[in-house]
Amino acid sequence: MWLFLLFVTIPIVEIGLFIQVGGWLGLWPTLGIVILTAMLGTFLVRAQGLMAMSQIRSNLQEFQDPTESLAHGAMILASGLLLLTPGFFTDAVGFALLVPPVRLALFHWLRNKVKVQSFVQTNYRREERPTANSDVIDGDFADIDDDAPRPTHNPPSGWTRH
Repeated sequence: MWLFLLFVTIPIVEIGLFIQVGGWLGLWPTLGIVILTAMLGTFLVRAQGLMAMSQIRSNLQEFQDPTESLAHGAMILASGLLLLTPGFFTDAVGFALLVPPVRLALFHWLRNKVKVQSFVQTNYRREERPTANSDVIDGDFADIDDDAPRPTHNPPSGWTRH
């Protein structure tokens, strides 16, 4: 029921804010603000999203618990969705989620509400691929019949039978 109330209340709040701000500033400045916040939000979400991805990658490589970094990444993603949604209330919430202390406080609040039973990370590493200096040569081959016509366009390379 609370989700239904959220989907009904937020558009009503946004419409009310559009009417108030539009009456105060006028139509074009109001639309300009909406477009400007979407562009600024896109830039900030991209920058912070790249930092969050770097932190997640670092946590996984060092076998540390990535829960906090993943939560920050999810909140940055939600922030991007809110900032691209036209409206002043959603923009305010979206910009608030871009502030690291706000995300940290929300993460701690959520962590107290959610009980994680276990977290397991294995020590699995991929095998390294052979380097250019190794003796492994990767390639495809095809059997050639002795009776098949031979190419005549290039001189023999030494790697084929001509």
